[in-house]
Amino acid sequence: MAKTHRARLSARHIHSHAEEIPVKYAFVRLGLAALLAIMATVASAQEKTLRIATQNPRGHPIVLGLERFAELVEARSRGRVKVMVFPGGTLGSDEVSIAALQAGTLEMASLNSGILANQVKAFAVFDLPLLFSGDAKADSLLDGPFGRSMHESLHEKGLVGLAYYELGFRQITNSLRPIHTVADLQGLKLRVIPTPLNIDWVRALGAQAVPIPFPDVYAALETKAVDGQDNPVTVIDANRFDRVQKYLLLSRHQYNPQSVLISKKVWDGLDAAQRSMLADAARESAAFQRGRARSMEGAALESLRKHGMVVTRLPDGEARKMADLLRPVTDRYLKALPPGVVAELKRARGVSAGQ
Repeated sequence: MAKTHRARLSARHIHSHAEEIPVKYAFVRLGLAALLAIMATVASAQEKTLRIATQNPRGHPIVLGLERFAELVEARSRGRVKVMVFPGGTLGSDEVSIAALQAGTLEMASLNSGILANQVKAFAVFDLPLLFSGDAKADSLLDGPFGRSMHESLHEKGLVGLAYYELGFRQITNSLRPIHTVADLQGLKLRVIPTPLNIDWVRALGAQAVPIPFPDVYAALETKAVDGQDNPVTVIDANRFDRVQKYLLLSRHQYNPQSVLISKKVWDGLDAAQRSMLADAARESAAFQRGRARSMEGAALESLRKHGMVVTRLPDGEARKMADLLRPVTDRYLKALPPGVVAELKRARGVSAGQ
């Protein structure tokens, strides 16, 4: 009887122990699942992908700079932050990019600083005709207090400026005639960047200004909706405008920096280390990008000549006439800018504030 009782107790113990084993494994499995979920959440929180839009095609100096930026960011973040470059206007026009940055639906973009005049009026200063006489003066102005303060003014518009790239000095092309004098520009229908200042300087030269977003420029030239346009030679070459434009005037009438921007909504979601890393990578890539832009300018001009473009320059007397026609536009826009911006600009350029 006692043996039978002990046997029953033993059986119950074995049965009870056998039930505990799967229960313990179940808890282990749940614990592992929870741990993996936490790890995945942490990894997801640490890994970020930033898309950056540009109107320029692959191989252009702006895109080369952005690709360098992407390399620096991935290396310094040890792969936790990746930058995807979207060239050739694939994410829409500059205006579309700005709206998306402000909404936080696009992380980054590189675009002409003067276009930002539609957000902060003072940015019209970057489209002033004949503002810069050379690369060194442009670098000094953009990398100094003036350039930094201009980018800081974008914060209230939902944008953060990280660095200035170089698009370069703009030149005028057309499909109708070679330009030897300022009078040769009269009557030409020229595509311009859609800002008031760009419309006004074209009109000052006696040409017709037609505002068109960059993604639509080639088609407008091809269909003869416009006779010409203006852009740096690297842009003209990279976009093969030589196929639809015959004549190139080396006018150097305007210098375009490009602002490398990040959405403030995205910026505010980054920690201090990530912000510092992105800012440093942007500045370092800007130095690289400007070097490439300047080294590629001569090759781009030679390429355009080889593809049949007729290249001209204005004689000194005609260049002075052009400057005289453009000066009232510059003066008018300077008067419309905040006095502090104008004074700071003149200080940065070494010009007396009274001039």
